Amino acid sequence: MKAAIPIAAFIAVVLGIHFFVMDINDILIYVTENFHPIGVLTVFFASESILGLIPPEIFIAWAGKFVNYQWYLLALLGILSYLGGIISYFVGRGFAAIPSVFVYLEVKMAKHIKNMRKWGGLLIIAGALLPLPFSISSMAAGIIKFPFGSFLLFGLLRLLRFAIYGIAIFGAL
Repeated sequence: MKAAIPIAAFIAVVLGIHFFVMDINDILIYVTENFHPIGVLTVFFASESILGLIPPEIFIAWAGKFVNYQWYLLALLGILSYLGGIISYFVGRGFAAIPSVFVYLEVKMAKHIKNMRKWGGLLIIAGALLPLPFSISSMAAGIIKFPFGSFLLFGLLRLLRFAIYGIAIFGAL
């Protein structure tokens, strides 16, 4: 319950910016049209590492504008997304190391954590393939201390998602 106030404040700030300052969609369009590709890739990597709040489809469509090397950019986006997920995994491990979080997870949430560890692979696969933030599922995997090797293996499906989306989006462009 303590986290509700900061979360509500963050949402209020984002909505305030969206409705009263500048439309967030306009910001994303501006970034993808005016920033150097390294800047766009940096914004994408930051998004994929933090909470995955910006849909990767926007960046996949951006890569499609570069007809001669769209597939290279798509591969780079996939790799950056995968690496962002790895960073999020370790952020989750860091959260789990906080004593109050550790006690809460191991004492009050023990039954749920046991099930999450049992079905964690499915959580990672869903985050990798479906339009869910991969960063959040990666962070959850880190919090429940899902085996890192298995996380890396299941996370590779993220690259498959980018390939499928690339085929769909580039075919439509």
